[in-house]
Amino acid sequence: NGEKNNKEVLELMLELMGKPTDWYDQVNDRPGHDLRYAIDATKLRTELGWEPQYTDFKDGLKATIDWYSANEAWWKPQKDATEAKYKELGR
Repeated sequence: NGEKNNKEVLELMLELMGKPTDWYDQVNDRPGHDLRYAIDATKLRTELGWEPQYTDFKDGLKATIDWYSANEAWWKPQKDATEAKYKELGR
């Protein structure tokens, strides 16, 4: 449970990846852009008996970054294909 704004999440990701926390370009928000993330796991806990593996956001984010770093073969081909399609469309 908790709430984080996009800037907090991005800067924490950069920190955990060993990058400067200002290592990004500020862009204008698009219409409908999420300004924050809020998690309420009440239904998961009460109706399904679920408990999170990580109760600390930073620890969970670090584990996620570590997983993606170790499993690049799983996601990189799709990312490359998506970027090629955007380039083809001039975006």
